[in-house]
Amino acid sequence: MPMSELPKQARNVLEAARGLGLELDVREFPGGVRTAPDAARAVGCAVEQIVKSLVFMTDGGPVLVLTSGGNLVDPGRVARQLGAANVRKADADQARAATGYAIGGTPPFGHPQPIQVLIDRDLAGYDTLWAAAGTPRHVFAISYRDLLRASGGRVCDVAQQRATEEKSRGGAAESAIIRGAKSPT
Repeated sequence: MPMSELPKQARNVLEAARGLGLELDVREFPGGVRTAPDAARAVGCAVEQIVKSLVFMTDGGPVLVLTSGGNLVDPGRVARQLGAANVRKADADQARAATGYAIGGTPPFGHPQPIQVLIDRDLAGYDTLWAAAGTPRHVFAISYRDLLRASGGRVCDVAQQRATEEKSRGGAAESAIIRGAKSPT
């Protein structure tokens, strides 16, 4: 799609990419790609290849967490990575103030001011990833390597543990659920 036909937010992402030495092919999906499953269906990839760009608020300020579309972020893990006492998901106004973009269209880079970025380790399993290009209707493909370089993020464990991981730790989660207690993190 020619840059002149893109909305301002998507053009800003393209300009930021070019400044980082990347040439992106932004694709538009008029029906929207607000959720990871919507985006995966639209582009024809696994939901795990979708980069969810989520803003969290910490006692040290906002942080952008880039996670695989198949994962949920564990605020406790984010807190441990940052040495923060409190971590919670940003509301729509806080997310826009931190990144310059609306929820559902937040790109992994190209923000008007620096923001700390954490990258879900699970994204490393894919050569090609898909990320939001500034609006809930625009996405682009990017390699894992280019995502790391462009975002300046730190790779770490931010995803909630899956049941299989917890079972491999001796079934503690399953036992806790049976007893009615919260599962360990």
